Amino acid sequence: MGKQLRELRERARLTTEDVGLQLDCSPSTISRMEGGKVGIRRSTLERLLEIYEVTDQAQIDTLVVLARQGKTRGWFARYGDLPASYSRYIGLESNAIEMRDYEALVVPGMLQTEEYTRALLAASPSESEDAVEAHVKARRERQNLLSRAEQPLQLIAVLDESVIRRSIGGPDVMRSQLKHLADMGRARNVTIQVLPFSGGAYAGMAGSFAILKFQDAPSVVYAEAMTGDIYPDADDVLRYADVFENLRAAALSPLESIKLIEDSAN
Repeated sequence: MGKQLRELRERARLTTEDVGLQLDCSPSTISRMEGGKVGIRRSTLERLLEIYEVTDQAQIDTLVVLARQGKTRGWFARYGDLPASYSRYIGLESNAIEMRDYEALVVPGMLQTEEYTRALLAASPSESEDAVEAHVKARRERQNLLSRAEQPLQLIAVLDESVIRRSIGGPDVMRSQLKHLADMGRARNVTIQVLPFSGGAYAGMAGSFAILKFQDAPSVVYAEAMTGDIYPDADDVLRYADVFENLRAAALSPLESIKLIEDSAN
């Protein structure tokens, strides 16, 4: 939401100082709103939209919904030591109705077993034992989105074959993870496709990403890097969506993918 407000301000050719004068607040307050560091009251949002001369009712309604959701304290707030970028992402994820996830190296977090998650995080020398356990618990709670009673999250995951070939945590942990992956691939709201090594090069080899779709707000992209970045721009979302569809077209069918995963577990 902050990024959209910044784009609206820049489109109106106004500085944070200009807006601050009209709102009777400091430029730093405007910057913090645009940086997602503070919530925005509806009255303040409506005044901002007047200043930016926004008249599109659909856009106004979307921003009002985002402002309301931004004030909700998510379950993940209990884990205060999670990285800020990760907390922002799972906050968005909690409100999503669909996730399209491409993973190049590891099993998607939504589909990981606890043992796999623990082994994966323990491999990072910067992670303390307490931090690892916080991540494990947070990831377990994230997975509840797939089984919630009301409108469970729809997940479409495309995995590079290296995801199911790379042994993480040892043979037993990996075997259990692959069996879980195959079982989840049969759930009504989960689709898993594998990009086989035999397919050669394909679009998306630059790195993993997820596209989150919402009921009453624009879709966003989360592209993994050292810190993780969230891209709400429509052009970014469309570009990543095109890449994802190309990946699905190049991947094995869901049934073929489950068979490959099961064969790898044996």
